[in-house]
Amino acid sequence: MSSPRDRDGDGFEDGRPAGWQEPAHLGGEPAPGTPAPQDPPGPDTPPAAGSTGSTAADGAGWQPAGWDLPAVEPDRPGLPSAAPAPAPAPTPWPADEPVTKDDPAAGRPRRGLGSLFGGRSRDDDLRKEPVDDDRPDAESYPVPAPDPTDPFGTLAWARQWGWIPSDGTSPQDAELVPLIQSAPVRPGREDRPSRVLRGRGDGLDLVAFDIASPVGRDWVSTHAVTAAPLLGSVPAFRLSPARLWRHGTGGLLQVPSPDPEFDRRWVLLTAEDGPQVRRLVADPLVRQSLLGTDDGDEIWTAAGFLAAVRPDPNRPQLIEHHARLLAAIAGALAAAG
Repeated sequence: MSSPRDRDGDGFEDGRPAGWQEPAHLGGEPAPGTPAPQDPPGPDTPPAAGSTGSTAADGAGWQPAGWDLPAVEPDRPGLPSAAPAPAPAPTPWPADEPVTKDDPAAGRPRRGLGSLFGGRSRDDDLRKEPVDDDRPDAESYPVPAPDPTDPFGTLAWARQWGWIPSDGTSPQDAELVPLIQSAPVRPGREDRPSRVLRGRGDGLDLVAFDIASPVGRDWVSTHAVTAAPLLGSVPAFRLSPARLWRHGTGGLLQVPSPDPEFDRRWVLLTAEDGPQVRRLVADPLVRQSLLGTDDGDEIWTAAGFLAAVRPDPNRPQLIEHHARLLAAIAGALAAAG
């Protein structure tokens, strides 16, 4: 009886059957009677019949079918290489483009900005008007670019109506500094008047200017003020929208009006009650003028001025709007004086 380790009787040598040899492609010697291996076929040699594999070009050995993948970028004659698309040209400013007769607004000058409190602007109506192609002024012409120092055309508007401009540093402009410091918008100590204009409007002598605040090395317009100098004694008061937060109102009295709707939207504060402030909120023109706004202005008296302020740079429509409010309030104060 033989044990599992005894293989001599079974024809095995070292655990392998007698005459067993490593295959030639694994590095073994060919068995006796086995033909010598031939050179691997070249790339142009067709595969043998029934073959399912392939041989590498360098003769490294047998490889499964599909092992040799095509190159990443094969040479394809007749197809030019793709070039990167050029960057698009920058869009020119509208002011650099000529206006032709095909434009409905060609040959028509702009007649002012849009409404300050919403609604359609006059330019919208102009674009809907029919265009006469036979008119003599329908030739194309360049549109001038806006002046960066006067983006709203305020200076051009002032010169048209005979107002006098100033840079805010003249001796006459020094009287505006106390008015700025008394404004209900909490100005800074270094705030100064800027872009000052003086003229007449709605029967009043008016001065319109910006409150300029220092920002770094430059000055920025933060508020627009229109003021009218007052003659005689006028009590100090503040007319503010009820929706705005108010500061520095300690010791001031609130004067009610006969109109609940007005009291819901506006607040009149004064240091001393009297017939002039009572007349102010009782005047129907004053209430109508204030109720017809967007509740964005504050009105106050100080330093001999009646003034209106709004957090916005000055522009022609805003000056005209403030002038109407100041004219109504000044008329009510004069009637009660």
